Amino acid sequence: MQIATWNVNSLKVRLPQLLDWLSRDPVDVVCLQETKLVDAKFPIDALAQAGYAAAYSGQPTYNGVAILTRRETVGEPSDVAIGNPLLEDPQQRLISATVAGVRVISAYFPNGQSVDSDKYVYKLGWIDRLLEWLQPQLADGAPLALLGDFNIAPEDRDVHDPAAWAGQVLVSEPERERFRALEALGLVDAFRLFEQPEKFYTWWDYRQMAFRRNMGLRIDHILVTGALRGRVRECRIEREMRKREQPSDHAPVVVRID
Repeated sequence: MQIATWNVNSLKVRLPQLLDWLSRDPVDVVCLQETKLVDAKFPIDALAQAGYAAAYSGQPTYNGVAILTRRETVGEPSDVAIGNPLLEDPQQRLISATVAGVRVISAYFPNGQSVDSDKYVYKLGWIDRLLEWLQPQLADGAPLALLGDFNIAPEDRDVHDPAAWAGQVLVSEPERERFRALEALGLVDAFRLFEQPEKFYTWWDYRQMAFRRNMGLRIDHILVTGALRGRVRECRIEREMRKREQPSDHAPVVVRID
Protein backbone atom coordinates (compact mmCIF):
# COMPACT_ATOMS: atom_id res chain seq x y z
CA MET A 1 0.00 0.00 0.00
CA GLN A 2 1.26 3.45 -0.92
CA ILE A 3 0.23 6.46 1.17
CA ALA A 4 1.08 10.01 0.10
CA THR A 5 0.81 13.55 1.36
CA TRP A 6 0.71 16.65 -0.83
CA ASN A 7 0.04 20.30 -0.12
CA VAL A 8 -1.63 21.11 -3.44
CA ASN A 9 -1.90 24.87 -2.76
CA SER A 10 -5.35 24.99 -4.46
CA LEU A 11 -6.99 21.79 -5.64
CA LYS A 12 -8.91 23.73 -8.27
CA VAL A 13 -5.64 24.73 -9.93
CA ARG A 14 -3.77 21.49 -9.30
CA LEU A 15 -6.54 18.95 -10.05
CA PRO A 16 -5.25 18.11 -13.58
CA GLN A 17 -1.79 17.49 -12.14
CA LEU A 18 -3.20 15.31 -9.36
CA LEU A 19 -5.25 13.21 -11.77
CA ASP A 20 -2.33 12.82 -14.16
CA TRP A 21 -0.02 11.78 -11.33
CA LEU A 22 -2.50 9.21 -10.01
CA SER A 23 -3.04 7.79 -13.49
CA ARG A 24 0.70 7.14 -13.76
CA ASP A 25 1.28 6.11 -10.15
CA PRO A 26 -2.01 4.98 -8.57
CA VAL A 27 -1.18 5.71 -4.94
CA ASP A 28 -3.70 4.00 -2.61
CA VAL A 29 -4.19 6.85 -0.13
CA VAL A 30 -3.54 10.56 -0.72
CA CYS A 31 -3.67 13.15 2.04
CA LEU A 32 -4.15 16.67 0.66
CA GLN A 33 -3.66 20.04 2.32
CA GLU A 34 -4.54 23.59 1.27
CA THR A 35 -7.35 22.44 -0.99
CA LYS A 36 -8.82 25.96 -0.66
CA LEU A 37 -12.30 24.78 -1.69
CA VAL A 38 -15.68 24.86 -0.01
CA ASP A 39 -17.14 21.37 0.30
CA ALA A 40 -19.79 22.05 -2.35
CA LYS A 41 -17.05 22.56 -4.94
CA PHE A 42 -14.91 19.53 -4.04
CA PRO A 43 -14.28 17.57 -7.28
CA ILE A 44 -15.98 14.35 -6.19
CA ASP A 45 -17.01 13.31 -9.71
CA ALA A 46 -13.60 13.80 -11.31
CA LEU A 47 -11.94 11.81 -8.55
CA ALA A 48 -14.59 9.08 -8.74
CA GLN A 49 -13.94 8.70 -12.45
CA ALA A 50 -10.27 8.21 -11.57
CA GLY A 51 -11.26 5.48 -9.08
CA TYR A 52 -10.96 7.44 -5.84
CA ALA A 53 -13.31 8.07 -2.94
CA ALA A 54 -12.82 11.14 -0.77
CA ALA A 55 -13.33 12.50 2.72
CA TYR A 56 -12.81 16.25 2.91
CA SER A 57 -13.29 19.41 4.91
CA GLY A 58 -12.77 22.77 3.30
CA GLN A 59 -13.29 26.49 3.38
CA PRO A 60 -12.94 29.22 0.76
CA THR A 61 -9.53 30.70 -0.10
CA TYR A 62 -7.54 29.16 2.78
CA ASN A 63 -6.70 25.82 4.38
CA GLY A 64 -8.78 22.72 3.57
CA VAL A 65 -7.78 19.06 3.98
CA ALA A 66 -8.80 15.77 2.39
CA ILE A 67 -8.11 12.04 2.31
CA LEU A 68 -8.47 10.23 -1.03
CA THR A 69 -8.64 6.44 -1.22
CA ARG A 70 -8.34 4.18 -4.24
CA ARG A 71 -11.52 2.11 -4.20
CA GLU A 72 -10.05 -0.86 -6.08
CA THR A 73 -7.30 -1.50 -3.52
CA VAL A 74 -8.30 -0.03 -0.14
CA GLY A 75 -11.97 0.81 -0.43
CA GLU A 76 -13.56 3.93 1.04
CA PRO A 77 -12.44 5.83 4.15
CA SER A 78 -14.41 4.96 7.28
CA ASP A 79 -14.86 6.51 10.73
CA VAL A 80 -14.13 9.95 9.31
CA ALA A 81 -13.49 12.68 11.90
CA ILE A 82 -12.98 16.36 11.17
CA GLY A 83 -10.86 18.58 13.37
CA ASN A 84 -9.51 18.12 16.87
CA PRO A 85 -12.19 17.85 19.59
CA LEU A 86 -9.77 19.46 22.06
CA LEU A 87 -9.56 22.65 20.01
CA GLU A 88 -12.36 24.89 18.80
CA ASP A 89 -10.99 26.16 15.51
CA PRO A 90 -12.82 27.45 12.43
CA GLN A 91 -9.76 26.74 10.29
CA GLN A 92 -10.05 23.42 8.45
CA ARG A 93 -6.68 21.85 9.13
CA LEU A 94 -7.27 18.28 10.28
CA ILE A 95 -9.17 15.23 9.02
CA SER A 96 -8.74 11.57 9.94
CA ALA A 97 -10.15 8.26 8.75
CA THR A 98 -9.50 4.54 8.91
CA VAL A 99 -8.22 3.00 5.68
CA ALA A 100 -7.36 -0.69 5.32
CA GLY A 101 -6.89 -1.01 9.07
CA VAL A 102 -4.66 2.08 9.39
CA ARG A 103 -5.76 5.29 11.07
CA VAL A 104 -4.72 8.02 8.63
CA ILE A 105 -4.54 11.70 9.64
CA SER A 106 -4.13 14.49 7.11
CA ALA A 107 -2.87 17.63 8.85
CA TYR A 108 -2.11 21.15 7.72
CA PHE A 109 -0.09 22.71 10.53
CA PRO A 110 -0.26 26.50 10.84
CA ASN A 111 2.60 28.37 9.20
CA GLY A 112 3.19 30.78 12.09
CA GLN A 113 4.19 33.75 9.89
CA SER A 114 6.98 35.00 12.22
CA VAL A 115 8.18 34.13 15.69
CA ASP A 116 6.98 37.46 17.10
CA SER A 117 3.43 37.16 15.75
CA ASP A 118 0.09 36.01 17.16
CA LYS A 119 0.02 33.41 14.39
CA TYR A 120 3.16 31.82 15.85
CA VAL A 121 1.49 31.58 19.26
CA TYR A 122 -1.53 30.00 17.56
CA LYS A 123 0.75 27.52 15.79
CA LEU A 124 2.41 26.33 18.99
CA GLY A 125 -0.94 26.03 20.76
CA TRP A 126 -2.41 24.15 17.81
CA ILE A 127 0.41 21.60 17.95
CA ASP A 128 0.09 21.28 21.75
CA ARG A 129 -3.60 20.39 21.38
CA LEU A 130 -2.68 17.94 18.60
CA LEU A 131 -0.23 16.23 20.95
CA GLU A 132 -2.92 15.93 23.62
CA TRP A 133 -5.38 14.48 21.13
CA LEU A 134 -2.89 11.98 19.71
CA GLN A 135 -1.54 10.64 22.99
CA PRO A 136 -4.47 8.34 23.88
CA GLN A 137 -4.80 7.25 20.26
CA LEU A 138 -1.20 6.07 20.27
CA ALA A 139 -1.35 4.38 23.66
CA ASP A 140 -2.77 1.10 22.36
CA GLY A 141 -0.11 0.67 19.68
CA ALA A 142 -2.56 0.53 16.78
CA PRO A 143 -1.26 1.35 13.29
CA LEU A 144 -1.51 5.08 12.65
CA ALA A 145 0.06 7.50 10.18
CA LEU A 146 0.19 11.27 10.59
CA LEU A 147 0.80 12.96 7.25
CA GLY A 148 0.83 16.51 6.05
CA ASP A 149 2.43 19.88 5.74
CA PHE A 150 3.90 20.33 9.23
CA ASN A 151 5.50 23.70 8.43
CA ILE A 152 8.48 22.51 10.49
CA ALA A 153 11.95 21.56 9.24
CA PRO A 154 12.98 19.25 12.09
CA GLU A 155 16.78 19.39 11.64
CA ASP A 156 19.40 21.59 10.00
CA ARG A 157 19.88 18.97 7.29
CA ASP A 158 16.28 19.70 6.28
CA VAL A 159 17.17 23.33 5.47
CA HIS A 160 19.15 24.55 2.46
CA ASP A 161 20.91 27.26 4.49
CA PRO A 162 20.62 26.66 8.25
CA ALA A 163 22.57 29.80 9.15
CA ALA A 164 20.28 32.06 7.12
CA TRP A 165 17.16 30.44 8.59
CA ALA A 166 18.35 30.21 12.20
CA GLY A 167 15.69 31.31 14.67
CA GLN A 168 13.05 31.94 12.02
CA VAL A 169 9.60 30.45 11.74
CA LEU A 170 9.61 26.85 10.41
CA VAL A 171 12.97 26.13 12.04
CA SER A 172 12.71 27.78 15.47
CA GLU A 173 13.56 25.69 18.51
CA PRO A 174 10.01 25.69 20.01
CA GLU A 175 8.68 24.29 16.72
CA ARG A 176 11.39 21.65 16.57
CA GLU A 177 10.75 20.75 20.20
CA ARG A 178 7.15 19.98 19.30
CA PHE A 179 8.23 17.84 16.37
CA ARG A 180 10.40 15.86 18.79
CA ALA A 181 7.41 15.64 21.14
CA LEU A 182 5.47 13.92 18.37
CA GLU A 183 8.32 11.44 18.02
CA ALA A 184 8.37 10.94 21.80
CA LEU A 185 4.76 9.77 21.58
CA GLY A 186 5.98 6.88 19.46
CA LEU A 187 5.85 8.32 15.94
CA VAL A 188 8.73 7.82 13.53
CA ASP A 189 9.76 10.00 10.58
CA ALA A 190 9.39 7.53 7.70
CA PHE A 191 11.75 9.50 5.45
CA ARG A 192 14.60 9.07 7.94
CA LEU A 193 14.15 5.30 8.14
CA PHE A 194 16.26 5.12 4.99
CA GLU A 195 19.51 6.54 3.71
CA GLN A 196 18.44 9.56 1.69
CA PRO A 197 20.15 11.97 -0.71
CA GLU A 198 21.49 15.16 0.80
CA LYS A 199 19.65 18.41 0.21
CA PHE A 200 16.31 16.74 -0.51
CA TYR A 201 13.41 19.05 0.29
CA THR A 202 9.63 19.21 -0.13
CA TRP A 203 9.00 22.96 -0.36
CA TRP A 204 10.59 25.75 -2.38
CA ASP A 205 9.45 29.36 -2.44
CA TYR A 206 8.09 30.61 -5.75
CA ARG A 207 10.45 33.58 -5.51
CA GLN A 208 14.18 33.98 -6.21
CA MET A 209 14.28 30.91 -8.49
CA ALA A 210 14.33 28.90 -5.27
CA PHE A 211 13.49 25.58 -6.90
CA ARG A 212 16.06 25.94 -9.66
CA ARG A 213 18.66 26.79 -7.02
CA ASN A 214 17.34 24.07 -4.66
CA MET A 215 16.78 26.59 -1.89
CA GLY A 216 14.25 24.43 -0.10
CA LEU A 217 13.05 23.04 3.21
CA ARG A 218 11.75 19.59 4.14
CA ILE A 219 8.52 20.52 5.92
CA ASP A 220 6.12 17.85 4.60
CA HIS A 221 6.28 14.64 6.58
CA ILE A 222 4.91 11.15 7.10
CA LEU A 223 5.13 9.92 10.68
CA VAL A 224 4.17 6.33 11.49
CA THR A 225 3.68 4.34 14.67
CA GLY A 226 5.79 1.38 15.73
CA ALA A 227 3.08 -0.94 14.43
CA LEU A 228 3.84 0.33 10.91
CA ARG A 229 7.55 1.02 11.17
CA GLY A 230 8.60 -2.53 10.35
CA ARG A 231 6.28 -2.57 7.34
CA VAL A 232 7.70 0.58 5.72
CA ARG A 233 9.69 -0.33 2.63
CA GLU A 234 10.30 3.05 1.03
CA CYS A 235 9.75 6.78 1.54
CA ARG A 236 10.35 9.15 -1.33
CA ILE A 237 9.79 12.75 -2.40
CA GLU A 238 8.14 13.19 -5.80
CA ARG A 239 10.34 16.12 -6.75
CA GLU A 240 9.35 15.96 -10.42
CA MET A 241 5.90 17.34 -9.53
CA ARG A 242 7.54 20.66 -8.65
CA LYS A 243 8.86 20.96 -12.22
CA ARG A 244 5.41 21.17 -13.77
CA GLU A 245 3.77 24.23 -15.21
CA GLN A 246 1.91 26.14 -12.50
CA PRO A 247 3.16 23.75 -9.82
CA SER A 248 2.35 23.71 -6.15
CA ASP A 249 5.25 25.06 -4.13
CA HIS A 250 5.28 21.65 -2.37
CA ALA A 251 6.23 18.22 -3.71
CA PRO A 252 4.35 15.07 -2.64
CA VAL A 253 5.88 12.60 -0.20
CA VAL A 254 5.04 8.92 -0.60
CA VAL A 255 5.54 5.97 1.74
CA ARG A 256 5.24 2.32 0.68
CA ILE A 257 3.98 -0.03 3.39
CA ASP A 258 3.74 -3.81 3.06
